[in-house]
Amino acid sequence: MSRIRVLLVDDHSLVRAGIRGLLEARPNVEVIGEASDGSEAIELTRAHRPDIVLMDLTMRGKTGLEATAQITREFPDIRVVILSMHNTQDYVDQALRAGASGYLIKDSAPAELDFALSAAMRGDRYLSPRVSRQGVPSAAGQPLPNDDGDIRLTPRQREILPLIAAGHGTKEIAYRLSISAKTVETHRAELMKRLGIHDVPGLVRYAIRTGLISPER
Repeated sequence: MSRIRVLLVDDHSLVRAGIRGLLEARPNVEVIGEASDGSEAIELTRAHRPDIVLMDLTMRGKTGLEATAQITREFPDIRVVILSMHNTQDYVDQALRAGASGYLIKDSAPAELDFALSAAMRGDRYLSPRVSRQGVPSAAGQPLPNDDGDIRLTPRQREILPLIAAGHGTKEIAYRLSISAKTVETHRAELMKRLGIHDVPGLVRYAIRTGLISPER
């Protein structure tokens, strides 16, 4: 049986080390490289042509969603499996629309990793039971579903909004996403204009209603 060549993408080195250990314990899996952000993931994909890219979603710089969309567009035969802490339908929808072949929650049982890799190699889709029970879009490649009426947010806005709603300041958001404070302010203004919301409490309520953050936050 040929080995599955995997590129591991996550911006936390300890997380990568743990996942790499799980992967390398499998005799049919070879980790051909590691990336810490979306841009590096694209570069390594071009250089090594892995069978599967195991991709985190939320990273500084180019996001996992952006990298997934670019990789699956450039290399239709390479499968991207998302490994994320987010289990809301909104994130799952975006990942599948971007071309992901699977979606795993980071606290999934290790056996699910085997299921996801095997399904991706067969050309099938695998979703963690926790997200598949929520229902999935009927077909990949359709436009992203509306958030509220006819409102649509960009992938970057969907990253910034939860951070604003969680109480993070402009400089902290800029640092987390490796963008300028001015860019954050521009996105904040565009969010408020697009949503018709003009204060942070209103953004918090919207983020909770659409599942971008949990009520406990």
